Amino acid sequence: MSFKIASSPHQHNQKSTAQLMKLVALAAVPGIAVQAYFFGYGVLIQLLLAIATALLCEASVLALRGKKVKAKLLDHSAVVTAVLLAVAIPSYAPWWLVVIGTAFAIIVVKQLYGGLGNNLFNPAMAAYVLLLVSFPLPMTSWLPAAPLQQQSLGPADAVCTIFTQFSCSGYSISQLRQNVDGVSMATPLDTLKTDLAQGYTTTESMDKPVFGWLSGEGWFWVNLAYLLGGLFLLQQKVIQWRIPVAVLGSLFSFSFIAWLLSPDTNASPLFQLFSGATMLAAFFIATDPVSASTTEKGRLVFGALIGGLVFVIRSYGGYPDAFAFAVMLANMAVPLIDYYTQPRTYGHKNKGAR
Repeated sequence: MSFKIASSPHQHNQKSTAQLMKLVALAAVPGIAVQAYFFGYGVLIQLLLAIATALLCEASVLALRGKKVKAKLLDHSAVVTAVLLAVAIPSYAPWWLVVIGTAFAIIVVKQLYGGLGNNLFNPAMAAYVLLLVSFPLPMTSWLPAAPLQQQSLGPADAVCTIFTQFSCSGYSISQLRQNVDGVSMATPLDTLKTDLAQGYTTTESMDKPVFGWLSGEGWFWVNLAYLLGGLFLLQQKVIQWRIPVAVLGSLFSFSFIAWLLSPDTNASPLFQLFSGATMLAAFFIATDPVSASTTEKGRLVFGALIGGLVFVIRSYGGYPDAFAFAVMLANMAVPLIDYYTQPRTYGHKNKGAR
């Protein structure tokens, strides 16, 4: 009798790592399409830049380490990391931002620790935190969401803006942000946080044009698209339900209690669920099989911790969206979570084989 031995991450299905990664990338397509529809062609350009950088960095490091380059590249894990980082970066951010972030994610966070299955942190989120802390202005500068047909930047202008920070007609990115329909460049979460700090009520703040039905203009549909992609991953058994349900349930519970206690200073739970990167993070990022908890009870604790941290940082922290910080803090807690949630080993009084 022979046993098949495989390194982590372990999945309880018969699909290879390459097949799993392809399904993850496929599930992200609806969200990417909707995001490009509301935030412009820059989304697609950032995506191409990130993928090209990820493949180049992965191949270079693998070659230096004496590994089989083609076999490792074909597991598509680098592509998934690139996709998750690219969609988190403002669509018209300068080109070097996504290149630096992707290179850091692949070279430092992934390969420096030994490659897929050995990294302590989610590579895309670690890179996002690096960029946000190092370059806060371009990382928080989004053009207002608008249907593609109403946007002034076509494909050529998108390329010019990303590589030069000027459109082909000579408008700087700062002028574009200030003059698009007279709408602020801030995201809905950032706008709400700033207004509440200045003494406005939630109702007064959400009367601004940047807010749309249920949540920020365009952001509801982006989150809905990633939710549909996440449900596809659940149906294909690529991910398990515990982490996304715990993330969303925890975020909903904390925000619902806060909203009941003070509706004038706290956003509604539905706004929290359909703003920012909520659905993307719950289904595509927090469920990373390498850096997340590995036990069934641990996944519930891990997801609940992320949801709680997101609410606390969004409400009281200095950053409008908090998933990158929440996921990394939860990654740090994984060894402790797994230690105390190990299933009892048959024949032992204590949990786990200790």
